[in-house]
Amino acid sequence: MMFKSEKKTRAALSVMAVMLGAAMAPVSSFAQDASADATGQAAPGAPRLGWYKTCSKQQDNDVCVVQNVVLATGGQLVTGVGLITVSGKVNNKSLQVSVPPARLIPPGIGMQIDGGKPQKIDYLMCMPDRCVAQIPLTDAMVASLKKGTDLILTSINFRRAPNPIKISLEGFTGAFDGEAVSASKLAESQKSLQDSMQKKADEARKKLEDAQKAAKAQ
Repeated sequence: MMFKSEKKTRAALSVMAVMLGAAMAPVSSFAQDASADATGQAAPGAPRLGWYKTCSKQQDNDVCVVQNVVLATGGQLVTGVGLITVSGKVNNKSLQVSVPPARLIPPGIGMQIDGGKPQKIDYLMCMPDRCVAQIPLTDAMVASLKKGTDLILTSINFRRAPNPIKISLEGFTGAFDGEAVSASKLAESQKSLQDSMQKKADEARKKLEDAQKAAKAQ
């Protein structure tokens, strides 16, 4: 017979797995397809950022994630942020940030809204493809995000250099308070993003091949 405390622990662990999964794999055309420079700023002409919400049923819990993902032109993760709300048997709210690996762990990730005082987010875990930081999500934090213009997330890479990524908060309130995006819309959007990235990759490869041919001709 399973005791109530054991059931609660298992439920909490299950929810944690869902929360980590939500932070590690959110990709759709609502994400920004950006060529990030050394400061983490998107290249001119990159598609605008987008906030969107997804909701799912996980055992006895409802899980909703409001997220925004910044990707490099090649599809690599630059930064992903997710506000995760779990309600039901287990109730939990958290904000998670995913960044590329090779980060310095002790500094954590600095979160800053419109030039305000940075807040440290400690890393939860690191894997070969990314590091995930987490902090409890409060009503005050949500209110600040709704009022804000830009969110800056700064991690420190292995060279001890800060890597600030600016994410526009335009559309955040609508995504947070609005309806979740349907699975069909997500699938359609993801295909559109993949096609766009493939086209850019093909164009870049052709430019490189043309440059190499020109160099050989000389």
